[in-house]
Amino acid sequence: MSEPITYASAGVDVEAGDRAVELMKASVRRATRPEVLGGLGGFAGMFDASAIARMTHPVLATSTDGVGTKVAIAQALDRHDTIGFDLVGMVVDDIVVCGAEPLFMTDYIATGRVVPERVAAIVSGIAAACEQARVALVGGETAEHPGLLDPDEYDVAGAATGVVEHADVLGPDRVRAGDVVLALGSSGLHSNGYSLVRRVVASAGWALDRHVEEFGQTLGEELLTPTRVYSADLLDLIRTDGIDVHALSHVTGGGLAANLARVLPQGVLARLDRSSWTPPAVFSTVGALGQVPRADLERTLNMGVGFVAMLPADQVDAATRELSSRGIPAWVLGEVEALEGASLEPGVEVVHGAKGVDGGAVQVVGDHPA
Repeated sequence: MSEPITYASAGVDVEAGDRAVELMKASVRRATRPEVLGGLGGFAGMFDASAIARMTHPVLATSTDGVGTKVAIAQALDRHDTIGFDLVGMVVDDIVVCGAEPLFMTDYIATGRVVPERVAAIVSGIAAACEQARVALVGGETAEHPGLLDPDEYDVAGAATGVVEHADVLGPDRVRAGDVVLALGSSGLHSNGYSLVRRVVASAGWALDRHVEEFGQTLGEELLTPTRVYSADLLDLIRTDGIDVHALSHVTGGGLAANLARVLPQGVLARLDRSSWTPPAVFSTVGALGQVPRADLERTLNMGVGFVAMLPADQVDAATRELSSRGIPAWVLGEVEALEGASLEPGVEVVHGAKGVDGGAVQVVGDHPA
């Protein structure tokens, strides 16, 4: 052996990691809350929980997730400042489903080679999304994994914690027959189904720089559209006088019907009508390019519905106005009725729960407008 082996020659650049931390400091400082103690660089993020102690019956809620293969699009386009919105949306928007307020978040970035500017761009997006969601980014980790990942490959993940009063927890026990199912529009594909989408466009031979008239932009720009982050707007909706949200569902992997069934009680049916909305062009384009069966599309992608809220029928107009004022399109998707005696559409699948939850029933009927 002619030369000694060092950590750097093994592929890990500690100094690059330190430079990345310096570059991300300004972004992280903006993603904070008054309860955050200490600063960037500690072994653990600290959060003053005295406000929680003053709650009557505080319940902690936690969630963790990643972005999936959407990171492959960011890497191919060499644009890394938006993927953080996908990460934050996937994590904090799961927490708000139960009515909890997300408080703080941590992130984890694994890469084959630390490029300080790239890591800082990723974190800047995470921090910007946390700021929008009113969540503190209290810490994170960047790990260099040479030999496991290629030099320009990376993956991201995160975890967050929130809190809700026990009496205010949303869920199936609040849902009643007669409730209206209100859809909240997505910004596009969000962060689910990219293994299917990438396979379809590769099979069709479409390049990411291809301009697609229906999208009004290139294919790559459409696929990299950031996930809409709903949590702050939904919390404000929940807290609006005169609006009593009974349950929420985050439409991610598994699609609309399965995710809605998870937050319905047994014994009820939510009948959803496709004619109430036209999915954005990216969904029909993927379906047509890959000849993907509609059932498979709807089990994989959000089809233009990023969130669902259930509330009394006489509060729908107020909720729709509130969401519209925040830039979130909303419309009546269907209604809840007793399953016993319900007139089910013959030959149409009825979904009962998902992911281990034996919940209510959902049937999606009709066709989208041409």
